Amino acid sequence: MKPGFWIAPEGAEQPVSVFPIGEEALDVQYKGLTASGALAKLATLDSEELARSCPRAVELLSTIASAIGSQAADAPTQLFRLEGLNDLERRLIDDVLGEGEVAGVVALPDGSLAQIQESVLAGIWRIRLERDESHDYIEIGAVPEIVARAAIDLTAGDVVIGPAPEGTMNALPVLAEIRERALAWRPGQRSQTINFTLLPMSPVDMSFLQQTLGNGPIQLMSRGYGTCRVLATGVRHVWSVQFFNAMDTIILDTLEVGGVPVVALAAPEDFEDSAERLKQIIEAYFT
Repeated sequence: MKPGFWIAPEGAEQPVSVFPIGEEALDVQYKGLTASGALAKLATLDSEELARSCPRAVELLSTIASAIGSQAADAPTQLFRLEGLNDLERRLIDDVLGEGEVAGVVALPDGSLAQIQESVLAGIWRIRLERDESHDYIEIGAVPEIVARAAIDLTAGDVVIGPAPEGTMNALPVLAEIRERALAWRPGQRSQTINFTLLPMSPVDMSFLQQTLGNGPIQLMSRGYGTCRVLATGVRHVWSVQFFNAMDTIILDTLEVGGVPVVALAAPEDFEDSAERLKQIIEAYFT
């Protein structure tokens, strides 16, 4: 097993199972394209014909471009449903938005999953609810509301610390610190980090920590500068944040106490940049 707060069960390499968000039944020539490849494909098509064939998709993209330009990181998210769009229009939106750095899943109370995929335009997200394909929508914001809500509504409000197993060294004081910080944290405050890479924690300590905090409903992966896995624990405001190198070895293993970790959030400056880039795409391909 790998060291770290979160240990993959049965030797699994990836704790996060990220499902495809795009139109799985679309024509093969469109599937698997990167963002640059998708736009290159668009460049070979007749822009006037695209605009005539997909007027609602082009209108929706224009609306999103205007909306994200005025979005603030701490403001409520804006949601745009895709009902009424045909397969060609959905495919066009998939091609324009592409797949960005952050993806993941949220486990819902009914046992289904919500699939999360950031677009190549940071701050624009694609969300699909597994239980109902009609719940397929685009959301603008620092992080989708379903992630922020699940982090609060589907986790425990306190840490229940049971008897420590034999061989425990430092887990009890660390758990007491986590509990104190989690109960005291309020929105707007900075997150606090506990770095296990620097702490003298035994395998028994780490196992007891994981068992005590439990697994939460959110699993996210960011592939920006290296790979980062963000997992909500079963305790409100407590997150496992792990950074991995190219060999999939943990190089930084932390718990963060606070809101959704910043590594999974769109930055304030991303909104204006994404608005400008999306407007350029619309002007280049659809006008």
